[in-house]
Amino acid sequence: MLPEQTKLMCILLDFHAMTRQQIQRAQLRHHGDVDAIPGLADFAVNVRLDRPPGWLRDRLAAALDRLGGYPSEAEDLAARRAVATRHGREPDEVLVLNGAAEGFALLPELASELSAVVHPSFTEPEVALADAGVPVHRVQLAAEDGYQLRPGLVPDEADLVVVGNPTNPTSVLHPARVLTELARPGRVLVVDEAFMDAVPGEPESLAATRVPGLIVLRSLTKTWALPGLRAGYAIAEPDLLARLGRRRPQWPVGTLALEAVRACSEPAAVAEAEAAAIELVTHRVELAAALAALPGVEVHDPASAPFLLLRVKDGEHVRRALRDRGFAVRRGDTFPGLGADHLRVAVRSPQRCAPLIVALREVLA
Repeated sequence: MLPEQTKLMCILLDFHAMTRQQIQRAQLRHHGDVDAIPGLADFAVNVRLDRPPGWLRDRLAAALDRLGGYPSEAEDLAARRAVATRHGREPDEVLVLNGAAEGFALLPELASELSAVVHPSFTEPEVALADAGVPVHRVQLAAEDGYQLRPGLVPDEADLVVVGNPTNPTSVLHPARVLTELARPGRVLVVDEAFMDAVPGEPESLAATRVPGLIVLRSLTKTWALPGLRAGYAIAEPDLLARLGRRRPQWPVGTLALEAVRACSEPAAVAEAEAAAIELVTHRVELAAALAALPGVEVHDPASAPFLLLRVKDGEHVRRALRDRGFAVRRGDTFPGLGADHLRVAVRSPQRCAPLIVALREVLA
């Protein structure tokens, strides 16, 4: 091969590799809101309600008059105290965030030399770390093993480990004892509990557990219909929270988000969330049974989150056909380890799910 041909071949290979990397990065950035086109019945986004409940809207409306001033330290402390009381922690063990997603964006501040991200799972942690130049090792869980987490799969040299519990999109709830096996000196263990308040009793939560190097991330978006506000928090040792938030700007969280965190952590709200989680179990069982009764539909079981992972032959065709019939479901192939035949379906009430089942039966026929 002539030198000019060799050079051209190298350029083409580099371009191909770069293009493939850009496509992979774009897929990791894909989320359910992209599938939920306005006008479709939304089974792609895992938000429990169409809007915040009336009592929460009233609390937020009452806080509007405070928008003329900067968020105060007293407001931040009140929110942290409410979270701390809810989980049996201290206020200095709580960092209020603009949604759990901000917690993922802050992970590069931990200066990891090798991060391990457990997949399939929510993809933003990997995106944030890779964008910052942090080497990322994918810990790929296997479908034939029920997507169960085996601590031995995580490299010993990983100084940062990120895992979801319950995991999006598999709906798997990992035992707390298995997660704590991942903790060790010199390692930060990040557990994404964005959907934990949808599990009755939260038996596997680590939010109330003091483990050295542990960061628990929680979101209020899903249960309280606040994706447009962004509200969540991190729980960890004070020194670890200081590392995580050291580059945040002044007044990092707005008044309304602080009020939402405080309101949704109070006993009445926690009790309401628990009642909703119990109801969710019934709805999920009914939806799983209806889906599994359809020819060619595999429903991953057991499931513990407000969504179900399906495997359907010609999944891309099925997803598009459902969209043409007015239903949005989440594509699964943007999650590492899953393919085009995987779909994620949000759990709704039986009344809302019935038309989806009819449409899916028609598509499969």
